[in-house]
Amino acid sequence: MVTKKLRLETQEEALALLGPQDSRLRQLERELRVEIFVRHDPLGEGAEITARGPVSRVDKALLRLKNSLSQGGGKLAPKKHPALCEGILLRAERGRAVRPRGERQKEYLEAIFDHDMVVSVGPAGTGKTFLAVAAALRALELGLVERIILTRPVVEAGEKLGFLPGDLYEKVHPYLRPLYDAFRSLLGPDKFRALKDDEILEIVPLAYMRGRTLEDAFIILDEAQNTGSEQMKMFLTRMGMNSKVVVTGDVTQIDLKEKSQSGLVQIMQALRKIPAIKFVQFTRDDVQRHPLVKEIVQAYEGWEARRP
Repeated sequence: MVTKKLRLETQEEALALLGPQDSRLRQLERELRVEIFVRHDPLGEGAEITARGPVSRVDKALLRLKNSLSQGGGKLAPKKHPALCEGILLRAERGRAVRPRGERQKEYLEAIFDHDMVVSVGPAGTGKTFLAVAAALRALELGLVERIILTRPVVEAGEKLGFLPGDLYEKVHPYLRPLYDAFRSLLGPDKFRALKDDEILEIVPLAYMRGRTLEDAFIILDEAQNTGSEQMKMFLTRMGMNSKVVVTGDVTQIDLKEKSQSGLVQIMQALRKIPAIKFVQFTRDDVQRHPLVKEIVQAYEGWEARRP
C-alpha cells in the first residue's frame, strides 16, 4: 500500500476535478479500488488530493486526475480525453500518426476507453483488430494496464497443437501472424521483441487461456466468430480486476461446422442488455482497405442473400 498526493492550485481546478459533492472522485475510487481523500486549503483556494492503495492503482488514479486537469477538468470516466489527443490515438514507429478514420472508428475507440468490455463486429478491412491493438498500446503507454494479451481460436489446427512440429511459438505462429503483424507495424521489430521478451505482450491461442485470471491487462480476442459457445464463456470469465476486454469478429466468416454455435453470434444476443458491455457494429461502408474490398464485400452480401 502506498500514499501519494496531488496539489490543486485554484478553486476552479478543484470544482472541475472533484465534481458535485466529490462525485467524480467517488467514481474513480470505485473504478480503480483506491481510497481518495480531499483536504481543502483553509487559507487559500486550492486543495490537496491524497490517494491510497496498491502502487499501480494509485499511479493510475493520479494519472487520470492529471490528464483530466490537462484537458480542463470534466468527466473522469473512462480515459477518453487523454486517449485521443488532438484526434491522434498513437504515434507509431517513425512518428506515424494512428488516428480514427471516420465516425464509426472514432466511436469504437471511445467505446474502448469508456467501457471495460467492447464487442466489435463487422467485415474485414474496418480496422477492428488494428485499432484494438493500437488502443492497447495507448493504454499501456498511459499506465492504465500493465500488460497486453492477444488471443484467437486456432480453428485450422483444431486447437490440438501437439501433433505439429516445434515449440509452442513455432506451432501457433502461422495462426497468430496477423496479430504479430499489427504489433510490428506499430512498434517496429525491436520494441515488439522487447515487449514480448519482458512478457508485457503475450500472444497465445485461445485454448491456452483456460484456468487463468487476467488482472491489470488489456485483452483482445480476435476472430471471435470462430469460438464455440463454451470457449467464449471461458474467455469472458478470464477477465480480472482493472482489465479491459475487446472482442472482434466477422459473423459472415464463420469457419465452424455449425455456424449457429458461434460464441460471437450467441453473445450478440445473450449480452446485449448488459449496459457495461458496448457493442460496435461496422458495415461495408466502414471498410478502410483498397476501394475494391468494399465492392467485394457488397457483392458477396448480395450473392448470399439470393442463395436458396
